[in-house]
Amino acid sequence: MATTREEAWELLNEYNQDAFHLKHAQIVEGVMRYFARELGYGDEEEFWGICGLLHDLDFEQFPEQHCIKEQEIMRERGIDERIIHAAASHGWAITVDIKPEHEMEKVLYATDELTGLIGAVARMRPSKSVQDLELKSVKKKFKTLNFAAGCSREVILRGAELLGWELDDLISRTILAMRETPAAD
Repeated sequence: MATTREEAWELLNEYNQDAFHLKHAQIVEGVMRYFARELGYGDEEEFWGICGLLHDLDFEQFPEQHCIKEQEIMRERGIDERIIHAAASHGWAITVDIKPEHEMEKVLYATDELTGLIGAVARMRPSKSVQDLELKSVKKKFKTLNFAAGCSREVILRGAELLGWELDDLISRTILAMRETPAAD
């Protein structure tokens, strides 16, 4: 059962070899850990991080069954159903009908695509870093639909709505989370 970060990392590497996917998983893990602390779930930081780390477990090998195949893989490994539900729910209204329910699941849903957009905006800057990235830069690129076109604006907006947060607040807070995530720089 992948209950430790090390076990989750081993499982992720079993199904993912592409450096981009592994880095994305680490970024989302860091963002999830940040929000666990910020939202009063500090005692669950490891759990939130593991959910972030494993959320795209099946994407590299089974993109057409994303959020579906990973449930099967995780169940075969005896992984906690809460992790399975969280990972699958980030595909809500895209590939599965599993709606994010817990605040952690809503954060994962809202920030997964957003971390990709923020990362793409940061790479366009002279510093190539999130450390000096500002909300206005991300907002400008958010409106440019052909920029980082693979990052669904609809999912980001739906995620903000699920959390009951304004879009600017979600973006600002996710930038702060990424600044504290070593993999994001």
